[in-house]
Amino acid sequence: PCAHHGRTPPCTEALIAAGVARVVAAVEDPDARVAGQGLARLRAAGVAVVAPCLDDEAAAVNAGFFLRVRQGRPLVTWKAATSLDARIATHTGESQWITGAPARARGHRLRAEHDAIMVGAGTALADDPSLTCRLPGLEDRSPVRVVMDGHLRLPLTSKLVATARQVPTWLVALERDNDPARLSAYREAGVEVIAVAADADGNPDLDAALRALGERGLTRVLVEGGSHLAAGLLRAGLVDRIAWFRAPLMIGGDGLPAAVAFGIDRLEDAPRWRRLDVGIAGDDLWEFYERG
Repeated sequence: PCAHHGRTPPCTEALIAAGVARVVAAVEDPDARVAGQGLARLRAAGVAVVAPCLDDEAAAVNAGFFLRVRQGRPLVTWKAATSLDARIATHTGESQWITGAPARARGHRLRAEHDAIMVGAGTALADDPSLTCRLPGLEDRSPVRVVMDGHLRLPLTSKLVATARQVPTWLVALERDNDPARLSAYREAGVEVIAVAADADGNPDLDAALRALGERGLTRVLVEGGSHLAAGLLRAGLVDRIAWFRAPLMIGGDGLPAAVAFGIDRLEDAPRWRRLDVGIAGDDLWEFYERG
């Protein structure tokens, strides 16, 4: 239970005032403003405290919040829908649909479970996506839509910009060399522009971008594309989990890979994950991984 004043008074004060006799807490809050102080105050007030309890499971549920508290950025899940040979489109760019309806429905459920969906500018330009949750009954759970768009290439006529006042839409752009008039046009449409420094390649620094999202309260980000954004996050060690949907078809080497090259010369340098779960969605296979 929290032990500090924020938007609301501390939970500990409310529990003590209510005369609660026993509190079972799954895991301690890592926030420096709490960090065991809430439990200590409860015990000092004569409340019986049982803690921790199923702390590993609780930590998994709160992984995004804990990561933001400890590292200042949200937990990143990269979601890929690919062929058996890890292609997300043919060489002509055709990608709809590689996976079937059950797999796509599970992907929409992932959207509802995250604070934000992130895509690169290339994906936004190629697909003109809505990036909303379209599961019946969960339409109001559409998360914030984030586009990594260093040079503000996203058309003002795109679905994302056109619906920015209905579903929050953020652009992560470079803090320099962007047209003030275009910035103003985005903002007038309801788009929030987040300016960050450039990395060595002249693109928005991904770590800085994620920290900016963390500062705005996001704890879980679902990355849905594209292959350059995925490679950049993998190169920077910023992918915490993977949701991989695999269709029983082959596209071949001229198809678009799920992630472009990101500089792995030796197997020992390749990032590794641990499989959490695997299952069937129609004709497709889904696999969930966490960083090993």
